[in-house]
Amino acid sequence: MKNMVIVDANIVLRYLLDDHPVLSPKAADILEQHSVTLPIEAACEVVYVLQKVYKVDRQEIHHRLCALVNQQLVRVEKRDVFLKALACYSTTVFDFVDTLLWAYHAVEQYEVFTFDENLQKHIKQTDMEK
Repeated sequence: MKNMVIVDANIVLRYLLDDHPVLSPKAADILEQHSVTLPIEAACEVVYVLQKVYKVDRQEIHHRLCALVNQQLVRVEKRDVFLKALACYSTTVFDFVDTLLWAYHAVEQYEVFTFDENLQKHIKQTDMEK
């Protein structure tokens, strides 16, 4: 049985970007040799760094992170919420954290309180589509 571990954003970033001669192979070994959980907080950092630092577009971020989850290289808490948030993120201008809040509402029916008027509208639109 594989060891269960939690990884930080840097492990996932080095794996996805394959941009470091030493750290990228180490990251691949970690993901392939262990049962890896990526906390949602670390996933938010991955999305932020990919978009803001490496200028990866939203659809590519969605594709890459979904592939990690679907290939079972990483587990995330609240998998359905996470994947729904990624899908929303790939087609909107919302920050990833806002799409997570929306996804908690859409998937798990949490009531979301926010002063962000655009997010409120998106939540209401989702409710009308049900």
